[in-house]
Parts: sequence; C-alpha cells; structure tokens
Amino acid sequence: MGNVAERLERIRALVQERLQPTRFELLDDSARHVGHAGAGSGGHFRLHIVSKAFSGLPLVQRHRLVHDALAPLFGSEIHALALETTAPEEV
Repeated sequence: MGNVAERLERIRALVQERLQPTRFELLDDSARHVGHAGAGSGGHFRLHIVSKAFSGLPLVQRHRLVHDALAPLFGSEIHALALETTAPEEV
C-alpha cells in the first residue's frame, strides 16, 4: 500500500493522466474513519476536480470517469471516495 504521500501521489497521477484537471484538490480523510468497518482496506478521501472531460456530462457519468481512472486503487488503497466534479464553465 505504501505511505500516505505515495498513495496521494498515485491518485493524483491517475487522475492527471485520464482527466487532465485544471483544478485538483485531494484531502485524506482517513483519520475521521479510524475504527470504521473496512477502514483497513484503504483510505478515505475527498476529491474535487475541475476538468473539461466533465463538460456536458451528468453527475453519474462524471463520477464514473473518476472511478474508472482510479479503478486499480479501489479495495487496496482507496476504501471510500467523496467526489466533487465540476466542468470549467461551472466555476
């Protein structure tokens, strides 16, 4: 799994590669979930992304794009992910 900094960098790299965001804010929220069932199988994160890839897409499709980009990390490095996905014209 690696340390927290490495985990955050892997998330950033995958999102950058697939979605080329103009804004990327990632918060490790894991400390708030200590003792939560399943918390040991990965971290809890909050992610805000602004990307042209979201333009014209409904929320569900935007979230699918992010989940697809991060699929290799779910279950091992990511347990939970709260998303805010915004198109540039919505900023």
